[in-house]
Amino acid sequence: MNDLGWIDPVLGAARPQVMGALLRYFRNLDTAEEAFQEACLRALKNWPQNGPPRDPAAWLILVGRNAALDQVRRQTRMTQLPDEAVLSDLDDAEASLADRLDGEHYKDDILRLLFVCCHPDLPATQQVAMALRIVCGLSVKQIAQAFLVSEAAMEQRVTRAKARIGSAGVAFETPGAPERAERLAVVAAMIYLLFNEGYSSGNSREAEARKPLAEEAIWLVRLLLRLFPTEPEIMGLTALMLLQRSRTKARFDKDGNIVLLEDQDRSLWSQPRIAEGLALIDKAMRHRRPGPYQIQAAIAALHARAKYAEETDWAQIDLLYANLERLQPSPVVTLNRAVAVSKVKGAQAALDMIEPLGERLRSYFYFHGVKGALLEKLERPVEARKAFGQAIALANTPAEAAHIRQHLDHLSAG
Repeated sequence: MNDLGWIDPVLGAARPQVMGALLRYFRNLDTAEEAFQEACLRALKNWPQNGPPRDPAAWLILVGRNAALDQVRRQTRMTQLPDEAVLSDLDDAEASLADRLDGEHYKDDILRLLFVCCHPDLPATQQVAMALRIVCGLSVKQIAQAFLVSEAAMEQRVTRAKARIGSAGVAFETPGAPERAERLAVVAAMIYLLFNEGYSSGNSREAEARKPLAEEAIWLVRLLLRLFPTEPEIMGLTALMLLQRSRTKARFDKDGNIVLLEDQDRSLWSQPRIAEGLALIDKAMRHRRPGPYQIQAAIAALHARAKYAEETDWAQIDLLYANLERLQPSPVVTLNRAVAVSKVKGAQAALDMIEPLGERLRSYFYFHGVKGALLEKLERPVEARKAFGQAIALANTPAEAAHIRQHLDHLSAG
């Protein structure tokens, strides 16, 4: 296989499973992370020659575990090595790892990993940073960009979180019911971020390779819903993920490029996922305890209920985003609301709304893309070109940059 671009997405998709299992074996985040990195290095060496294994996660767990045990043996060469059961917590070491992964308990490993990262002894900002780094495998730079802080500040958060978990003797078992309830909100947030890592891809090939991450997140949120069957926010989160996932087949054209929501072929949307998502959000709203996930799911539901893009109830979407702003103030929420406002009140009203966000979102690709599109509608080509140029400079993927260049080409043709 000469094209090695397939390896990174496969490694990323397997990461939550592998990290969860290695953490259960070694009870130490640093050891688990180092073992995963070593397994990835060996995969990069072996998979191009031999092709991917039948079960990449099983392969990585086995190789990572053995590499970590070898390291422990090297470090303890002059002392008696503890019993392997102490090191790895394996009471079935002779069983087939792949067969064990075909069961359900490796998913419990991922849930355990999420609950460890979301330990209440950690400040909320450290919980989020920790989970994104350990579970999703995002770089410190990526996490810093997501939270609009400096890379150095985010590096400190991650380092402090790992040190605090290491020094506090945090239990690596799945917590009991009271502890689960305490950590529920943060765990739900991490599952949604895990879903976004699998769902938000720059092209169709990457989306296919990262598909297991999104499916894993949906499995986990269903597990949370079984644990908390009367919690409307978990219903809302499940609905949100199902409704977003329903659009998968329509998100890319035949050339693998991104298709925007309003341009998608809605006949390709998954009706079973939509039906389940709509039923869940309707059930959640009957509890009359609205929350951010329920509101976002309600917005997704309005898109799903519109047979054609022109039928979308943008006025209702604007009202929902206004409620979301009150519950969860964020410049990104306001930016998203501005798109709805542009449909209801025009481009100028939307531009007036996002102008004050410029300082906080100056490094955010979508801010400059939205601003450029609004300026284009207002027939202000010079300013639009400048905004689009800034968006291209901040693009996270070639597909994002290509989409913005289409706007520039349209301006030039005009």
